[in-house]
Amino acid sequence: MLAQSRVKNGIWEKRLEHHTTGGDGRSMTAAPPSVAPLQPANVAPGPVGRRAWVVLAMLWFVYVLNFLDRQLMSILAKPIQDTLHVSDSQLGLIGGFYFALFYCFIAIPVGWLADRTNRVAVLALACGIWSAATVACGLSRTYAQFAVARMTVGFGEAGGVPPSYAIISDYFPPGRRGTALGLYNLGPPVGAALGIAFGAAIAAAFNWRYAFIVLGVVGVAAAVVLPFIVPEPRRGALDGQEAGAAPAKAGFWATLGMFFSRPPLVLAALGSGATQFVTYGLGNFTTLFLMREKGMTLGQVAVWYALVVGIGMSAGIFASGRVIDRYTRRSKVPYALVPAISLLLAIPFYIGFVWAPTWPLALVLLAGPTFLNYFYLSSSVALVQEQVRPEQRVMSGALLLLIMNFIGLGLGPTYVGAASDFFRATHPHNSLQMALYTLVPFYVLAIALFLWLARIFARAERAA
Repeated sequence: MLAQSRVKNGIWEKRLEHHTTGGDGRSMTAAPPSVAPLQPANVAPGPVGRRAWVVLAMLWFVYVLNFLDRQLMSILAKPIQDTLHVSDSQLGLIGGFYFALFYCFIAIPVGWLADRTNRVAVLALACGIWSAATVACGLSRTYAQFAVARMTVGFGEAGGVPPSYAIISDYFPPGRRGTALGLYNLGPPVGAALGIAFGAAIAAAFNWRYAFIVLGVVGVAAAVVLPFIVPEPRRGALDGQEAGAAPAKAGFWATLGMFFSRPPLVLAALGSGATQFVTYGLGNFTTLFLMREKGMTLGQVAVWYALVVGIGMSAGIFASGRVIDRYTRRSKVPYALVPAISLLLAIPFYIGFVWAPTWPLALVLLAGPTFLNYFYLSSSVALVQEQVRPEQRVMSGALLLLIMNFIGLGLGPTYVGAASDFFRATHPHNSLQMALYTLVPFYVLAIALFLWLARIFARAERAA
């Protein structure tokens, strides 16, 4: 009877969940609190207006700039190394731990602030900060100056993605969010592809510094325009919250406790973090690996590697959003099973890419993991946005990013850089290859975490 009520009385269930969830985030219903859904299964998605698509397009553009700023350093690693005289370990620290130290932990207070204030204003301010810091990267003359500028970029980018997740969730109804968030998450592949083409072309024709300066100026202009294109939406309007009701204020410690008391949210974050350990560890050194150990030039990178990243990542993220929307209407298990299967399929392609003796063969094999590595993203983001109350979405999204980015972005590149320097004594000509081989166990760890999450959902649904 409980399952039937959920199918037939969608609004009733949403109100019951809101009414019976205490300030500390613990459910008082008979369903297990760790998996209690906010949205019922088998409910037809509501309509989407033109304004929502315009908002999504603008937020996506800002995300492209966000990720382009973040990836530009790894794309220009070789000329930056030659100019500033930095080692692989130092490069890994700048692109990994130093950046993530600010990016991850500043996201929590920023998320709490955005949940209680105007999310669009927070996003615009953040975009202005990281764009100005990107200009500073191009003006840096020493390793220390460059490191400080990159940390400031991380500080600004902390306010970019979590408010956008929540804004999208208030413009797109349940049943449409997986696709909307999947389209939004095309920002990283497009940003990475443009970064490769733009950054490599600028560096080859002029100087790597110009790429940072031009991109930063474009970002400052976007920050000024953003509030005029994206109106702040009413929180929870598409989740059954009554018109005219005062929006609830999410408590910082209550939201924090809610998130870490729910195993599905924590496992989704940990599984995503283990996946990002691979994707960021690989991504921050792929250009350097292809140029130094596979023989590619900057001009070849600007064309061929850009195509692999742009097409592969975009197709994977878009496909994952559609798959999630289709298969999670009856069950939450696909939120975990889809990433697990995609990562399992990616492993042989990844090993082949690292092994390949020539760069054309390496790029062909790289297309596999580039497509399959990112199915986790739309899945984890949509799961977290669906599992928490509207007034907790920004901070919950920030907590998701904190865990997965500190593990992946903070530790992945740092580990690969240190491993490369470690292997240089015994493998001076292919130290990065040896370091990249050691990322395979992290694939296995991510698969195990997502399978654990799938088991929790399956057991809860059988009990219901």
